[in-house]
Amino acid sequence: MIKRFAILCLGVLALTACESNLKEVQRMGSVTFNPVGVSENINLKYTEGGKVQAVLKSKKMLDYTHLQYGFNEFPDGVDLTLYDAQGQQTFVVADYAIRYEGTDIIDMQGNVKITSNDGNRLTAPQLYYDQKNQWFYTEKNFKFTDNKGGYYEGPGIDFSKDFKVVNMQQNSGQLNNLN
Repeated sequence: MIKRFAILCLGVLALTACESNLKEVQRMGSVTFNPVGVSENINLKYTEGGKVQAVLKSKKMLDYTHLQYGFNEFPDGVDLTLYDAQGQQTFVVADYAIRYEGTDIIDMQGNVKITSNDGNRLTAPQLYYDQKNQWFYTEKNFKFTDNKGGYYEGPGIDFSKDFKVVNMQQNSGQLNNLN
């Protein structure tokens, strides 16, 4: 009886001793994925040649630029205002966004809405913005409503930030006031 009890105690001791080692091994094998910085209520202005090109506002920005493929995450959404050469504005809002370091691509997700200065609107569940080329694109479904009440909808669209050049993959819609 004592022998069995001793073996049982030794077995329990061995298992509990391994538990902390197992947790330590798991911890060593995990990747630490913490932001290097957290900013709240940000208001970033991007200027070129002394002119404001874009203003990005967000309640929170998480900075992961210390990673090999760094990025900035905006978990509480973004409010982006883009300016063209004449100072005309295009407004973009999204529930969530990621800006990839080194690519100048912003991935906006959740209730993405774009409104141009002249009243054109586009909504989509996800939209990418190429900052370098000033170009938007998505493979997701979209709805584009022009300032005359006409609309186009379908999967896949890419366009310039001022809506002057628009390419659609498949669409249907209604045109109004073609004159």
